[in-house]
Amino acid sequence: MAGRFVRASKYRHVFGRSTKKEQCYDNLRISKNAWDSNIIKANPEYISVNWEASGGGAFAVIPINERGRLPEQLPLFRGHTAAVLDTDWSPFNDSLVASGSDDAKVFIWEVPKDFTLYSDAEEPADVAPVAKLTGHTRKVGHVLFNPAAENVLASSSGDCTVRLWDVEAGATKLSLKHADILQSMSWNADGSLLVTTSRDKKMRIWDTRQEKPAHEVPGHPGAKNSRAVWMGEHDRIATTGFSRMSDRQLGLWDSRSPKEPIGGFTILDSISGVCMPFWDEGTQCLYLAGKGDGNIRYYEYEHDKFEYLSEYKSADPQRGIAFMPKRGINLHDNEVLRCFKTVSDSYIEPISFIVPRRAEVFQSDIYPPTTGSKPAVSASEWFGGKTGLPPKISLESVYEGDVPADIPSEYKPSASTAPVVSPPAAKAEPETPKPTPAPTSTVAARGPAPTMKDNKASIATMASKFADKDDEDDDEEDETSSFEEIPKPIERPTVAASRVEEKAKEPEPPKAAAGTTVPKATPVSTSPAPQVAPSTQDTPVPTPAPTTAHHGPTPSGAAAGIKDYLTDIKSLLEQQAHAMTTQSEQIANLTQEVNTLKSKVGDQGNTRAKDERIRQLELELEEARS
Repeated sequence: MAGRFVRASKYRHVFGRSTKKEQCYDNLRISKNAWDSNIIKANPEYISVNWEASGGGAFAVIPINERGRLPEQLPLFRGHTAAVLDTDWSPFNDSLVASGSDDAKVFIWEVPKDFTLYSDAEEPADVAPVAKLTGHTRKVGHVLFNPAAENVLASSSGDCTVRLWDVEAGATKLSLKHADILQSMSWNADGSLLVTTSRDKKMRIWDTRQEKPAHEVPGHPGAKNSRAVWMGEHDRIATTGFSRMSDRQLGLWDSRSPKEPIGGFTILDSISGVCMPFWDEGTQCLYLAGKGDGNIRYYEYEHDKFEYLSEYKSADPQRGIAFMPKRGINLHDNEVLRCFKTVSDSYIEPISFIVPRRAEVFQSDIYPPTTGSKPAVSASEWFGGKTGLPPKISLESVYEGDVPADIPSEYKPSASTAPVVSPPAAKAEPETPKPTPAPTSTVAARGPAPTMKDNKASIATMASKFADKDDEDDDEEDETSSFEEIPKPIERPTVAASRVEEKAKEPEPPKAAAGTTVPKATPVSTSPAPQVAPSTQDTPVPTPAPTTAHHGPTPSGAAAGIKDYLTDIKSLLEQQAHAMTTQSEQIANLTQEVNTLKSKVGDQGNTRAKDERIRQLELELEEARS
């Protein structure tokens, strides 16, 4: 089979769809700070972006629905005294956002109700923080909410520590000390473990409430920044980094025994920008967005390895990128993921990743239940040692426009879920399947097999060419045949035996008188043979074999037909034998007359008239022989 084997996957044809400039978030002043963070974060309601502000740090919050060219003056979230380096949205409150700044502080903000960027005031009012968390001594580079516990926040700082905050109490509860500045961090699904990468080229997996690393292993060997992301409910971690030769790498780790990456590091390319990984639990896909290039690769996780699916390519490079939670995507367009990327530090472009399907119904196989907006445990319970997965919601209820229906958090996506490609009403049609016709042979497909009567008529037509019209009275004698009825058509030797028997009954030519020379009659007796042979041997006489495939008669009917064939052949042979006997008698009479004349000539002398007569008789004899 020509061609290459293609792995089956329902996400093999996922493609990224860009957005027109008119539908983007334009006229922005995005921060140009060189700190390695994602710059923007998103949830189903808002987008937060680090702002290039003077006189202190600030960030902007943009409502998802307010697209196009934004006003020159925006209401900013001001309060930091230095540049804002990172922000993060609470997974259980779409209006709660945290920020980390170069001033070593962590602020908590709440988006006002009915917040909008458009205002009639000459200078829109800025938003102030609702809580200030202090404790770090150096700049705060990353902030990240716990995905299962409410109001639990992790922040990393240049003082080589990760602090775990109880946002409700406004205090630090736990502290994780590192040997060098952190580059990234990621929670597992139930929020009990935290993976971090740092400048010392090591990856650590922390049991956060024990305040000590469960595992500490060497990470990517390159000198540039590396990133780590926990793969949802799997006990696997995906990392991106660089080799010693500055090639970008991808690694897959077992969090229970992370001595080395599973299958080693995979080299991606030689681009110098940091690769930002994002994990989608619903599709089991890993997205890699390069900082400084416009490409977004995506891989499907299967059998402990990443299978490359495709790549979104763009000529516009991105510095920051954010992925929206699953509960905010457009289910009616078969959108499986949506991200927002910064372009030229002036606008944000949404990119939708879509599974191309024609069906206009909910696709259950690509939309398994996803994490909702309800936490599994509270902050006090989590710090007390309690752990759990947050409840999931059914996206089908969201598709129908209803209130999201809760599903137990123990749900596991089924790999055998069949895609819905037709409305439920159409499912009643397969209940009465049409009967499948039985396969027919190639002979039956070309046309019906010849019947016995057709074969008999064909034989009779061929035999009539050689029959003597003067012997039409012999038909009655043919009715009484000495041939026995054969039980099966397969016993064809009976026909050959009957031919031999008929030939044996042929009369011999009469013997000439003594003293005369009788010429051989072999040429005359063999001359009709080529004419008889086509009807019995060379002519493709239809045999009963084709009629026994699917349309043939019963064995008794086939035997009766064969009997009729043999009767016709016997009649033909008797007619030819009669003609040969008559010709032999004529030749014998002519030969006898020639010999008599020769004897008379020898007695009376040769005369011219007798010679002519003799010549005439010889010619007649030759003609008779021919």
